[in-house]
Amino acid sequence: MFKTINWKAGDDGIVKLVLDVKDRSMNVLTPELVADLEKAVEKIAADDAVRGAIITSGKSSFVAGADLKGMDALVALARKDPAAALERVGYFSQLLRRMETCGKPFVAAINGTALGGGLEICLACHYRVAANAPRAVLGLPEVQVGLLPGAGGTQRLPRLIGIEASLPLMLEGRHVSPEKAAKLGIVDELVEPDALLAAARRWLLESPTAEQPWDRKGFKVPGGAGAMHPKSAQTFMAGAAMVARETRHNYPAPISIMSSVFEGTIVPMDTGLKIEARYFTKLLADPVAGNMVRTLFVNKQKADKLAYRPEGVDRLKVSRVGILGAGMMGAGIAYVSAVAGQHAVLLDTEQALADKGKDYSRRLVEQRVEKGRMTRSQADEVLARIQPTTRYEDLEGCELVIEAVFENREIKADVTARSEAVIGKDALFASNTSTLPITSLAKASSRPERFIGIHFFSPVEKMPLVEIIVGRKTDESAIAHALDYVAAIGKTPIVVNDSRGFYTSRVFGVFTQEGMAMLAEGVNPALIENGAKFAGMAVGPLAVMDEVTLELAWKVTEQTRADLGGKYEPNIAVPVLDRFVNELDRKGKRFGKGFYDYPADGPKRLWPGLAEVYPRAEKQPDVDDVKKRLLYIQALETARCLEEGVLDRPEDADIGSIFGWGFPAWTGGTLSFIDMIGIETFVRECERLARRHGKRFRPSKWLKDRAKAGQSFHDSSGSRRSAA
Repeated sequence: MFKTINWKAGDDGIVKLVLDVKDRSMNVLTPELVADLEKAVEKIAADDAVRGAIITSGKSSFVAGADLKGMDALVALARKDPAAALERVGYFSQLLRRMETCGKPFVAAINGTALGGGLEICLACHYRVAANAPRAVLGLPEVQVGLLPGAGGTQRLPRLIGIEASLPLMLEGRHVSPEKAAKLGIVDELVEPDALLAAARRWLLESPTAEQPWDRKGFKVPGGAGAMHPKSAQTFMAGAAMVARETRHNYPAPISIMSSVFEGTIVPMDTGLKIEARYFTKLLADPVAGNMVRTLFVNKQKADKLAYRPEGVDRLKVSRVGILGAGMMGAGIAYVSAVAGQHAVLLDTEQALADKGKDYSRRLVEQRVEKGRMTRSQADEVLARIQPTTRYEDLEGCELVIEAVFENREIKADVTARSEAVIGKDALFASNTSTLPITSLAKASSRPERFIGIHFFSPVEKMPLVEIIVGRKTDESAIAHALDYVAAIGKTPIVVNDSRGFYTSRVFGVFTQEGMAMLAEGVNPALIENGAKFAGMAVGPLAVMDEVTLELAWKVTEQTRADLGGKYEPNIAVPVLDRFVNELDRKGKRFGKGFYDYPADGPKRLWPGLAEVYPRAEKQPDVDDVKKRLLYIQALETARCLEEGVLDRPEDADIGSIFGWGFPAWTGGTLSFIDMIGIETFVRECERLARRHGKRFRPSKWLKDRAKAGQSFHDSSGSRRSAA
């Protein structure tokens, strides 16, 4: 009768519904599961012999949320026929409403993670028992993909624990442990895992009411609701200010969540659910949600599962990895490798430097132990797997070696040769370079087919993306094995082809260059920085240049000049870099001064001397013009990368832009941004910007041809090859 639910009826009149979606490691709300749950609810409601029901899971988690793979169809329906979409949206919500009002008590036995629609099932139950399971979390994270909890979450959670406690959980998509959920009142009882079902059964045998608190006469939202209640009004005022500060009004979901809660909690539950469904449908029709679902969930999940890994290549299990260079980047790579269970050989020119690199991991594990995220024994095991050394002989047995030394060809060539003299002939050698072409670095290798780029981002332990760069002679097995390593350390990979700056460094570079170009034009530096933030960038271009240091950017410029010789063309920012590094000796944050000052007794501030070095123009641009220049130049450079074959897939472009350098998530990524604007509009605006600011904004014939054909990047023919 059921495909996804195991029905187990007891002699005591209690039915146990065990959710078990086949061929999935975690339960998700597939159409089959929703249909089965509806049949089960109706069967329970109609059977007088059934006293009540327990809903639990046959997997290690409860339900991890909706199956977003089919969301594209719902998004398309919402844009084409909002009324039809509204009806479909309300289906699952009404099913849960039927469950809580059918006259039979339901108890959720939460044996693991319950997120999104999974937690909404629990909230619709009349009682919630949670196992105090390690690593289990509960939450409503829909805001992270541009949506709101659409199956009663914005209505039941505030009615259960109050508006003040529930809003932050939904606005931030925050996860909480079962213990924290019990303290908040989200779950009624916290037990050890082996006592879960017994506790759920005990509650049902006590002949509980099958009526929810919010359906009883005289019910009031804990802490108050509505504009006339002082505490409620204060909560919404503070919440509105927080949302404006954090989102810069680029994300409609947080505002819709607040509106749904505000309006829904002053009316009966059934009306509140209708309000929620309307806001949910409105979000579906907004391009932001579609962008975020596609990139942050569907395409990211494909990348994490290595959907484009070359076929026919055996998996590589890295048990021993060598890292050359124990600076911050190398130390971070050693840490994530050791956490993943790999033995990390951390090599530097002096033992003191190698030991200092290991100390980086020591500080990180100590922080995790203090916060309860790691036990002392686990911390000791991680540290024991990191071997600081100066001896190349210690690299013997490494399946993978990653060099993270200075951006200098001679140094990189030397460490490549010395490593290859020790490691096995099938071992993979990778460079963590961020700018130097892999093909040219591979000339120092005796086996260029096993030479590849594995570009990490700083700080390694926090940044989720890894950019894999394929050299001209890199073979398919090297690509596959690099992907295997990245997956093993829990990072999200994108694969790009070789070029100067590859993809992420190249496009991130035009963002900072545009900021410096504006500075040289006399644009107020505060306007440049704030314009970037209002666009959704985490940090302004001048501040981020200080972070990476102007000195490093200058060294990369000099290396590029030496490599290209007569073909070298300086970018628009070179005069600014030259002036700051070589004339003003303001090289960035590490040196205590750059575009900003870094006083010891307070926060950083823009250097007042900027106004003297680059006098302010009499007429300043509008903030929208600043935002447009910064976003358009990044999107345009990404399109060039696709055209030139640096990128093969638009999804890699989008994932890389958001997770690599922080392009605004509301856009879905650089190429989704073009699609959202409309490629014809984008090209037309680029031509206007080119007339005003220079040829760097000029769209290519390839891009203009796409615009004439109305060919977006995320239709069925969005790849580079189909548009050539």
